[in-house]
Amino acid sequence: MSHFAKVENGVVTQVIVAESDHINTLEGNWVQTSYNTIGGKHLHNGSPLRGNYAGIGYIYDEKNDVFYPPQPFASWTLDQSVWNWVAPVAMPEDSKDGKMYTWNEDSKSWIEMQIFTTTQV
Repeated sequence: MSHFAKVENGVVTQVIVAESDHINTLEGNWVQTSYNTIGGKHLHNGSPLRGNYAGIGYIYDEKNDVFYPPQPFASWTLDQSVWNWVAPVAMPEDSKDGKMYTWNEDSKSWIEMQIFTTTQV
């Protein structure tokens, strides 16, 4: 069994697990995808398939034969070496220390998220 994405007007509308023989009986444009492929790499050192595992709403670029997520913010650019979106400013290194950040499109910057625990409420 394999994973297949239904593509309509360049956008993934459905992802299913099926045999190739079954896919051939379905209407529409179905393209195989692999849940082991993320960022142009195979998670288990195999051959990556089509940039990323397809999700509903993902874009299928037929010319490059890849799937990638929709653009999260207007200022982000698509890195075609890994088929994912990149912010114009790198996330702060503090994020490795357990801090969480969210992107602020208005200021084009990362904002530290305030995390509250039940003892702080």
